Amino acid sequence: MYVSINPDNPQPRLIKQVVECLKQGGVIVYPTDTTYGIGCDIFNRKAVKRIFQIKQRDQRKPFSFICNNLAEISNYAQVSNFAFKIMKRHLPGPYTFILQATKIVPGSLSTKQKTVGVRIPENAICEAIVRELGHPLVTTSANTSGENTPQDPRDIDDQLGHLVDFVIDGGISMDEASTVISLLDDQIEVIRQGAGDTSWIE
Repeated sequence: MYVSINPDNPQPRLIKQVVECLKQGGVIVYPTDTTYGIGCDIFNRKAVKRIFQIKQRDQRKPFSFICNNLAEISNYAQVSNFAFKIMKRHLPGPYTFILQATKIVPGSLSTKQKTVGVRIPENAICEAIVRELGHPLVTTSANTSGENTPQDPRDIDDQLGHLVDFVIDGGISMDEASTVISLLDDQIEVIRQGAGDTSWIE
């Protein structure tokens, strides 16, 4: 289903409809503050597996996920004082931070080293979905592995609409993914330069 949601004031009725789909194991395409993402409930194993299939992605490369706030991140990742201060300064924003996972994280979403990627995008639609869902949302770019992510949700619908349950139109997106930064062992390392500025890193 293709649905337009107001990017500034998401309609609660539509958000509830999308979240009900997620709770039943649905897979959605949704806007973030960078590119469009594909997502599902992180605790629905079948839905996560379905996204791996849609992406044609190696299952040894886990997906990141979106949290509602820093308190929620601390449930799913080990957040030191050092990491907390950095994330508080830069989230919400176009960053994915790599941290050690806690035991609550499903195995399909952490690496062999038990690390996870976490995001809090500056996007009202994302925020509303995760808040209504009550726990994190899987996030990965809305494309097949190795391909560019279209900026126009109508193009994504043409490519992936038959494979997902919802395509949310929240306007034209950026053409850059998030910047990925590792905060493991209280060391800052840029893993991937994307939309997030890294000039603050010495």
